[in-house]
Amino acid sequence: MEKLKILEFPDKRLRRLSEAVTVFDQNLKTLSTGMLMTMYEERGVGLAAPQVNQPIRLIVMDISENRDQPMVFVNPVVSSYAGRVESNEGCLSVPDIKTDIKRHESIKLDAQDIEGNAISLEADGLFSICVQHEIDHLDGKLFIDYISDIKLQRIRKKIAKQNKAERIERQKNTRLI
Repeated sequence: MEKLKILEFPDKRLRRLSEAVTVFDQNLKTLSTGMLMTMYEERGVGLAAPQVNQPIRLIVMDISENRDQPMVFVNPVVSSYAGRVESNEGCLSVPDIKTDIKRHESIKLDAQDIEGNAISLEADGLFSICVQHEIDHLDGKLFIDYISDIKLQRIRKKIAKQNKAERIERQKNTRLI
């Protein structure tokens, strides 16, 4: 299986609302396996289906130190939450950008597993933060939506500068070939 292409901000497809999963078949299992492989290769801790251009309610995560405890949640919903915590977040769809975001400290997650069975979990710490971050993707939100306009302008300039440098480098390499 090859690595999936991750959409990057400002790609408008990241802003689509995701559809609930109703069919739990081999295609869903294959997609979740590809998402996990891509997440591991990109050194992420979570990945949502919209980030790989699949607008369905599917997220994968692995917050373990040894990267050996993959989790797959289908149709995830935060059914209750408590407390507030600030976390420093990054995102595979907004590379090289990290910023502090306020999230719920603990949550109750209701979802389905890859077979369609109902699951319910209590989450706190990094687990809670990661779930909230990935569910935001399912709703067309990015972590940068939570920051001030001034900070967002700085991030947009930084991304534009990075994109320009990458274009120049590609042009140089194209001329060499």
